[in-house]
Amino acid sequence: MKKIVLILLFCTQFAFAQLALVRLDGKVGYLNKKGEFAIKPQYDKAKDFSDGLAAVNVDGKWGFINTNGELAIPAGFDDVEYFNSGLCVVSKDRKRFYINKKGETVETPATDKHYDFEDGVAIIRKGEKVGLMNTKCAVIVDYKYDVIKSFEGDYARVKNDGKWGIIDKTGKVVVELQYEEIGNLYKNITWAKSGDAFGLITAGKFKAIEGVDKIWDFYAQDITYARKDKKIGFIDTKGNWVIEPKFDKVKAFSKNLAPVLVGKKWGYVNTSGNLIVDAVYDDAEVFSEDGLAPVKLKNWGFIDTTGKIIIPTEYDITAASIGSIFGKEEKGFIDGLVRVKNSKKKWGFLDTKGQLFTGEWFDNAELFKQ
Repeated sequence: MKKIVLILLFCTQFAFAQLALVRLDGKVGYLNKKGEFAIKPQYDKAKDFSDGLAAVNVDGKWGFINTNGELAIPAGFDDVEYFNSGLCVVSKDRKRFYINKKGETVETPATDKHYDFEDGVAIIRKGEKVGLMNTKCAVIVDYKYDVIKSFEGDYARVKNDGKWGIIDKTGKVVVELQYEEIGNLYKNITWAKSGDAFGLITAGKFKAIEGVDKIWDFYAQDITYARKDKKIGFIDTKGNWVIEPKFDKVKAFSKNLAPVLVGKKWGYVNTSGNLIVDAVYDDAEVFSEDGLAPVKLKNWGFIDTTGKIIIPTEYDITAASIGSIFGKEEKGFIDGLVRVKNSKKKWGFLDTKGQLFTGEWFDNAELFKQ
């Protein structure tokens, strides 16, 4: 029982430690998940929290505050990136280098460019070749690749001599570098182009799919989309057609539904290819874990998996970033909240019932991050 209580306490603290950057009356502050200001608006410039710290600008210099609003690292830097894995790239006196959470300079292997850490690893560069180092700043992959892409989970695409493969965070090659193109790894499966053929790689073996000239990454389900004869359909992890190619545009499956373009309008099909939500929308996005999807009729709203409009189509859902590092999941709900802009060009957060979370609109707002 004590262990359960401790786990619940930890989870609660974790949730309340998530803060959202907002701008109000020209100043930047941070909201907590109670909808209260954990740090009142007071900064002209600031960035999202990452790894428990947020960069703030004080008198023209950058430093870092913790989630209590205390200055954890004095403001003495000309420019800063985001903390990850306990380390951050900063600039001072025209020099770029890494610091730890004490603000101390960290010695690293030789690198011509300083890259952000990504969950325990960072790219290092020497001339035209790149490798990887760990958080102890030890080289784990020597300078031997032409390209190392950002890690998606535990895996990254790498390129040498025009051929692509995949490595893990220890540097182990999990897909050999022998493909013209390659996707991100999903349940040990990825798509690739071998010669002129597109197909799937499973257990290191490539299987071509006849007639296909493009495959997209798997997203939230064991179904992805592929193009054949200028039409798009859906394939499973074995490369079999689940839905024959018949659409001009589609997006990924989530909650067993995928947006598809029918004529000039968007609707949603199920995994059998049946149209479950009529194609009446100007645009549509994938369903979030909360079971809601953004749809557009001049402006954006949200539907549930039955197609019922839960939040009216009267909002904008694409933010103009004022200090965010986050990219592709921001249009939909995350942990019960979505960021929207109203007709007065103000930003706020709605819950899954469409209620204004904080009761207040802001000049700008970013996602909740720890």
